[in-house]
Amino acid sequence: MITKYFIYIMLFVSVFSCSKKIEIYGDKVFKLNRYDNISSLDPINARTQANNWACNLIYNSLVKIDNTLEIQPDVAKSWVISEDGKTYSFTLKRDVYFHKHEAFGKDSTRTVNATDFVFSFDRLNDPKAGGSGGWIMNNIDSYKAVNDTIFEIKLKEASPAFLGLISMKYASVVPRELFKNGNKDFFKHPIGTGPFQFKIWEDNVKMVFRKNPLYFEFDEKGQRLPYLEAVNFSFLPEKNSEFLELIKGNIDMMADLDPSYKDEILDPIGNLNPKYNDRLLIQKVPYLSTVYLCFYLDAENAVDLKLRQALNYGTNKEKIIKYMMKGQAFVADGGFIPKGLPGYSAQSGYKYDPTKARELINSYKKEKGAITPIELTTVQEYVDVCEYIAAEMAKLGLPIKVNVVPGPTMRDGKSTGKFTLFRANWGADYPDAENFLSLYYSKNFAPEGPNYSHYKNTSFDKLYEQSFLINNTDERAKIYQEMDELMMQNAPILPLFYDQTTLFLNKRVKNFSMGPIKLLDLTRVYKN
Repeated sequence: MITKYFIYIMLFVSVFSCSKKIEIYGDKVFKLNRYDNISSLDPINARTQANNWACNLIYNSLVKIDNTLEIQPDVAKSWVISEDGKTYSFTLKRDVYFHKHEAFGKDSTRTVNATDFVFSFDRLNDPKAGGSGGWIMNNIDSYKAVNDTIFEIKLKEASPAFLGLISMKYASVVPRELFKNGNKDFFKHPIGTGPFQFKIWEDNVKMVFRKNPLYFEFDEKGQRLPYLEAVNFSFLPEKNSEFLELIKGNIDMMADLDPSYKDEILDPIGNLNPKYNDRLLIQKVPYLSTVYLCFYLDAENAVDLKLRQALNYGTNKEKIIKYMMKGQAFVADGGFIPKGLPGYSAQSGYKYDPTKARELINSYKKEKGAITPIELTTVQEYVDVCEYIAAEMAKLGLPIKVNVVPGPTMRDGKSTGKFTLFRANWGADYPDAENFLSLYYSKNFAPEGPNYSHYKNTSFDKLYEQSFLINNTDERAKIYQEMDELMMQNAPILPLFYDQTTLFLNKRVKNFSMGPIKLLDLTRVYKN
């Protein structure tokens, strides 16, 4: 009897202990959904936001950007810049370890050294590697490992934006051992140095990262980060499904709004619907992003300048934001550079003036006759805004036909020049207006670069190249403003609004924040 009773007691304790561990573990898992999926965990392919979010959890670069847009140390603990602004010497931390892997031999890991950055930069710069971030190397003349802890970069021309540029995930450090045999599978089986390490990836189902027990950052009390045990991505393709999972408590965060649930989750003035106050929190974060309509200027049926300007004058952006977006953005009253970046100016753009728009349309008709309807291409998510613009322009005499396509078709079409006019957006990768103005530099024509409009202007190009030689922030801002105004005179785009990130969080999530460049950082997040 004693033995049998003892067994029962042990079974009870065992079951209780296991369930307790599961409960605690569950509290330390951050769950989120990416409806647009993740295509690669290789940092040289961190072009999409989905890939970028995942890579930011796995990798580190020399430096990083904090939520106030300041450059902070990452793998580099300090750096020195030469007087001419062309040479950067980075001193690396000595306690940054790669995630464990058998490729490192008996110790299963090792510390990062300067040679790893040489390898990583070589790979980023190699067209055969197939990465999408090689353009950040364009101004680098050379780089080398001075010794194990000093990595030196020499630039072709001084560039005050350079540190921000190499804070991008493209420039993350990866271990050379994983590429001895080419390792074409690295994008699905990554090894980095970040707070989380790869565990599982089931295509279109889920992705799991686990806490990196060797991560080099500690909190103010000396506790090793991160606090979470794991991060779990799901890949529900429908945004409405993502919303339902959020309110059920099955995911911990949802970023941005979709028309399918906007009226349900927000009240009429854009605050959280009171019915969800018991389970959700809302955060509104400025986002360095411009949402716009882009004209492809090399199209056979390219839209005439007068009609491009008419669209700029005739679009009531304030109504779009007030009635269709519930105030979840800022009117693009300037050019392409959003508010918050040096170079922004309200003088760069077009003020709402339907009379001027009608005059331009009528002038075009007198010169060239009837107007062939302009096709405006968008994805389903933004069809309401595009249809509103089409309806308003029809009143002024400019016919617009809205064409709705799937996301992959949109991405391919805007890169390859298949659409005459399309809805687009551009978010900052680093906090400098050059990041935005690069879209109108003639040497950056898509598909190789981000100049989707194929805008070309010799004066603009000269100013763009000149800006790299100026270190003074105020002087650079003046040149940026001049470039933005020059570009907008030719109207290759119609800026609609400067974006805002609206985040919805499970109330149990603590210490979560997101900066204006919209990077996902879970290093200090926890749940209660």
